[in-house]
Amino acid sequence: MAGFSVMDSLFQRTLDDLIKGLRLHLTGESSSFLSKALDEIRREAKSTDPDTKSTALLKLTYLSSLYFYDMSFAAFHVVELLSSTRFSHKKVAYHAASHSFHDSTPVLVLITHQLRKDLASSNEFEVSLALECLSRIATVDLARDLSQQCFTLLASAKMMVRKKATIVVLRVFDKYPDSVGVCFKRLVENLDSSDSQLVAVAVGVLCELAMKDPGSYLPLAPEFYKILVDSKNNWVLIKVLKIFAKLAPLEPRLAKRVVEPICEHMRRTGAKSLLFECIRTVVGSLSDYDHAVRLAVVKIREMLVDDDPNLKYLGLQALSVVAPKHLWAVVENKEAVINSLSDVDPNIKLESLRLVMAMVSESNVAEICRVLVNYALKSDPEFCNLTLGSILSTCCRNVYEIIIDFDWYVSLLGEMSRMPHCQKGEEIEKQLIDIGLRVKDVRPELVRVSCDLLIDPALLGNPFLHRILSAAAWLSGEYVEFSVNPFELMEALFQPRTSLLPPLIKAIYIQSAFKVLIFCLNSYLLQRGNAASSSYPDKLVPDVPGLFSQQDSTGCSDLASSDASVHAKPDEGLFGSFSVEFGREGTSTCGQAPAFASASLKDDFTHECITNLLNRVELAVVPLTGSYDVEIIERARNVLCFIELIKPQMPECLVQKEESSDREEVEASKIVKFMHDAFLNDLGPVSVCAQERVSVPDGLVLVENLEDLETICGDVQLPSLNSFAHGSSHFEEMPSVSIPTFQSNEEPGPSNESTSLLVEHRKQHDLYYLPAEKKDGDYPLANDPQLQANANDDKYLAKLTEQLLVPKKKPTHAKPRPVVVKLDGDEVRVATDRRPQEDLLSGTVRDVLLGSETEPTTKSSTKRKGKEKLNVKSATEIKAGDVEKQDLGNSSLRKSKHHSHSKGRRHRSPGKKGDERPENGQKVKPKSSGRHKARQRADAPLNVVSQTPVIPDFLL
Repeated sequence: MAGFSVMDSLFQRTLDDLIKGLRLHLTGESSSFLSKALDEIRREAKSTDPDTKSTALLKLTYLSSLYFYDMSFAAFHVVELLSSTRFSHKKVAYHAASHSFHDSTPVLVLITHQLRKDLASSNEFEVSLALECLSRIATVDLARDLSQQCFTLLASAKMMVRKKATIVVLRVFDKYPDSVGVCFKRLVENLDSSDSQLVAVAVGVLCELAMKDPGSYLPLAPEFYKILVDSKNNWVLIKVLKIFAKLAPLEPRLAKRVVEPICEHMRRTGAKSLLFECIRTVVGSLSDYDHAVRLAVVKIREMLVDDDPNLKYLGLQALSVVAPKHLWAVVENKEAVINSLSDVDPNIKLESLRLVMAMVSESNVAEICRVLVNYALKSDPEFCNLTLGSILSTCCRNVYEIIIDFDWYVSLLGEMSRMPHCQKGEEIEKQLIDIGLRVKDVRPELVRVSCDLLIDPALLGNPFLHRILSAAAWLSGEYVEFSVNPFELMEALFQPRTSLLPPLIKAIYIQSAFKVLIFCLNSYLLQRGNAASSSYPDKLVPDVPGLFSQQDSTGCSDLASSDASVHAKPDEGLFGSFSVEFGREGTSTCGQAPAFASASLKDDFTHECITNLLNRVELAVVPLTGSYDVEIIERARNVLCFIELIKPQMPECLVQKEESSDREEVEASKIVKFMHDAFLNDLGPVSVCAQERVSVPDGLVLVENLEDLETICGDVQLPSLNSFAHGSSHFEEMPSVSIPTFQSNEEPGPSNESTSLLVEHRKQHDLYYLPAEKKDGDYPLANDPQLQANANDDKYLAKLTEQLLVPKKKPTHAKPRPVVVKLDGDEVRVATDRRPQEDLLSGTVRDVLLGSETEPTTKSSTKRKGKEKLNVKSATEIKAGDVEKQDLGNSSLRKSKHHSHSKGRRHRSPGKKGDERPENGQKVKPKSSGRHKARQRADAPLNVVSQTPVIPDFLL
């Protein structure tokens, strides 16, 4: 490429020309224009003329900041331009360096001398440029080499330079903590300056430092207190309040001293920003002073009723801070919080939702959830799902700790599933199944709600609710004995719109239909009396008066009659469909209502109904054998094989014969009972740490991989992959496994060998088995569904708002709370004390403030001249203590894991008298000589032991 000529410099394109050219070109043509401009800039940056180089770097910085072009290729040209004597060239070079230089820039070490030279310049504008660039690009080396210049500028007579040097100190301290010993004293001296702007800058820097390690800046409390009382600058007062919010928890006497000035600022100030910071300081760090908290709550109420949405949002945020310790403050403002749920601003609605969920308890969970559901129905889809998610997460907290009426909660889950904008299908599915596994008393209500969800065809078209339908189908099949009408349930599982479901959920539908079919056949055989009812467990026949029995529990016969007719529609839908219509007339001779809403089903299990049920199921499942999903094919074939096995052996009209032999009836009943026993046992919850609690047998060596499997099993010939794909003689020679036939009247049961193994395993690991006893107990039904009709009534919502969260006595329940199975792996929230990590600057700051000659004190408090000293526990000691406690906790936790199966536990005493070891169990190190101590102080990091500070006079 030819060199840069004088003509090129005369007609060089300026930054204004570049901007005008970009505006003239269209979007599609701008790329070619930019590429041409970049080529010109690359050529111009190599020029020896400073003006040409400056213009090129100015254009390149503009393109890099707007279009994110890489300008690392021009880093050396920036260093060249920094040495220019003209201020305009330096300004462009420092601006380019601030924008493009970073810690890994290779030419960064070349500007150290130029920065030192410019920082010592007599031109305050050049010094300002160097300080601004240093605040952005300072590295460890730059901070180390230029800390002395920064110390000098902190006492500069020019106020502009002094303020910028104070700001740069924050970056220098962060990169090179040892510079604290050089610059910190002058930084503190600026707090007493007569210039309010310099004081504001110094307070801002100290506020940022105190956020990282508040304990190191506790000795500066007198200076901060003076500023809090005397300053009229709201910005400075806000920074000082932030500092006191961190220092007050460390020293109770300091909190007692500053609470009155803060309350005085709250009463007099008209600045909303300062008022909010005072409120946040009081509710966050001074919550032990009731008069200050009540004054803050009064000011919060004024902000909540303000028309400005910003103030309303700040008021809600302040309430969220005070809510954990003073919930009464939220209850007093409940009307404003509830009304904010209908605000236009989404941030206000979100904050009010959090506050409402913070007020939830056992006594008001039903009322709060009802109000939230009503507001969710009228809200946009996003806020509706946020509300539903808050309800779900709050109600399931600590294994449904606040739920007393599980029937109500299950009905609420069903109501939430039918909401138009509901997208919480996965969460609702997990909770429905989890409640069914944990709470036995709620299973009848679960089956009722699940059946209602399955019957509704509108839910099948919403993909967000497919997971809920999956849970409803599983619950209906698993606990089918609580179903009011199994025929109606079968109709819901095989309705035509089920073709919209994904294959995985269709497979669950088929499996649930299989369970319902087995239940209907077993109930039909029990009704005929062909099976010995005394040999069946209680689960086979639910304890419901009038169900599958000729007389109820009072001895009164049921005169209800029913007529059933089945209408098959095999051509509709993937599953086909059939409908069962029942017409019942008559009442019980005792005049009592039946246990369920519908009449007794004892007469519905007729030969015709069972025959049509088998035919309809077979007609609906046969097309599914041609599906592409293997899960659907497998489950469909299981159902068909069972029907083919049972249908020829069913009695009387099922085989289209006038008479049937007793032998066929007995065989059919035993097959049905055998299949029914397969689904007899309940599925219970399993702890996530159950596998860890199983002890490893002696002599068993577990390896992470199976690379040496061939060496271990060298004598065993494993079948090849081809044997699975094309068939093998190894499998052809195996005897065929046939379905067992029941020719004898003996009850089928497990073999003696398997029974003995199970009994032996239970003796050894009885602790890991869930209790097998079944506790029967009724529970009151859910809330009145008539409340849903009033959901859209404004008067009804206003009435609920007025009555919401009024302090009530804990309601007396007629029946005890249902038993919720809780396992070891369940997550339970525990409040933890989170302390910030110690900063690297803390040790040096304490040395500067307190001096390095004072000996550390280990006592909790000391007295001097009859007055208490200010004792500050160092962050190092706090951290060490936490680590020791954590180590002890981890060790005890490991011991409890290894010995959890033992009945007795032994605890070690913390320490005996005369023991040479300290309580934390660490060994006592020998004392070192003075030279060794000096070497340790020189080589050790900056986290030194805290010294006892001098007592501030204003605290005494």
